[in-house]
Amino acid sequence: MASVFKRGGKGNRGGYWYVSWFDHTGKRRSKCARTTDKATAERIGAKFEADAALRRDGVINAGEETVSQQSRRSIAEHLADFEAKMRAANRTAMHVSRTIAFVEQIATFANFTVAGDISADGVHRYARHLQEQGKSARTIHSRLTAMKSFTRWLADGGKLANDPLAIVRKPSLHGTQTHRRRMLLPEEWPLLEAATLSAPIRYGMDGDERVLLYRTAIQSGLRAAELRSLRRTSLVLDAPRPFIRLEGSDAKNGHEGQQFIDRPLADALQLHSSAKLPTAKLFNLPHESNLARMLRCDLEAARDAWIAEAAANPAEVIRRQQSDFLAVKDHRGHVLDFHSLRHTCGSWLAISGAHPKTVQSVLRHSTITLTMDTYGHLLPGAEAEAADRLGAMVSLRSASDDDEEISLKMTGTDAGSAQRQAQQLGRESGRRHAKGRESATSEQTEHEFRNTFPTLTLGDEMPYVAATCESSPGVIRTHDQGIMSPLL
Repeated sequence: MASVFKRGGKGNRGGYWYVSWFDHTGKRRSKCARTTDKATAERIGAKFEADAALRRDGVINAGEETVSQQSRRSIAEHLADFEAKMRAANRTAMHVSRTIAFVEQIATFANFTVAGDISADGVHRYARHLQEQGKSARTIHSRLTAMKSFTRWLADGGKLANDPLAIVRKPSLHGTQTHRRRMLLPEEWPLLEAATLSAPIRYGMDGDERVLLYRTAIQSGLRAAELRSLRRTSLVLDAPRPFIRLEGSDAKNGHEGQQFIDRPLADALQLHSSAKLPTAKLFNLPHESNLARMLRCDLEAARDAWIAEAAANPAEVIRRQQSDFLAVKDHRGHVLDFHSLRHTCGSWLAISGAHPKTVQSVLRHSTITLTMDTYGHLLPGAEAEAADRLGAMVSLRSASDDDEEISLKMTGTDAGSAQRQAQQLGRESGRRHAKGRESATSEQTEHEFRNTFPTLTLGDEMPYVAATCESSPGVIRTHDQGIMSPLL
């Protein structure tokens, strides 16, 4: 039976009446009736009690009623809860802010005020609007991803009866890349370093700090956002092999990482950070939109200086002006932006002969397939060596049918040794099929790769000389040497 009362006792004669009743779950609830008349408050209490009885009897579906109430809450209220959910899941601050901003953009354009207003038609109109503005498929894809994740969270949490955007399809990103990146050539780095050191302050960073930033990006392969998150405490420089610790909350894949660096870079970072507080940012990076501009200014300065060196030879000046050397964008349309420094890390590892698994570990790729698709063509001489082996096998088979003689010629050992090697391989293959040994071997291999990352020393000569010329895709000749440097 519902009851009515006033808060504050008898002294509260002019205040509102409150009603108290038991809901359908048996829990006592109280609510302000928003009236100063006791009889009206009693009728309101009776209404609450009757509704509770209908819910207990199943006449009113309590779940549907909750969904109805949640659907009438404003999108701003739901976004506050959605943001808290993402932060609790340790999503990066940049991801959270972008997701919230994208949802707000779509809601404003489509006039979505409460959660129940969200519709596929409104989102489709927004996507069409972006297409008419000439936005890329990647831009549209990122915004639809944010909105669909929001409505999926609403539906899964019982705030909407179903996901209104389940039928919305995001545009395919296959073949939609607006530009392709190129790596920084090993011969370009010394000139870029010299030009940067002598250049003025750009976007709040002096030349010394910019060179240190570029060196760190190339050696570690860290992304721009990950570099921005580094603090003095991220440096572990007193270890036998110095490294940069990347917190899982700041990494793209959500896992803590250790990016090894060489001793010269470690010493330079030690000097750079010695006067900083432990929690201070390692680099004073400009806004993300200015990072590429900053590198582009330094590249243009390096290219101008390189061209000016040949001022006494007009023909050489023309040749250099027509060259792609130190160009921000080459004749094939490939660009060198700040993310290209990470791309340079993977490319230099590949052309120096690093194992593909090592390249994957350094760049923290999710799969070896991604690594091979991106850098596999840079592995030195793989196709040529394979052709030589096939040719040797054909020649040996034609000359002799003696398997032992073929083994001798192909392996450089006697036939007995070749047979013993085959038997050993067979035994090892059998052991690998054992489940326990397979797990142990996998863990050991992963540990070895994770703890034996090679480091790049900027300025070292790359031991890769291509044997092909213009007929080989992805190869460019440097400005004054016969070395053929791979280019993505």
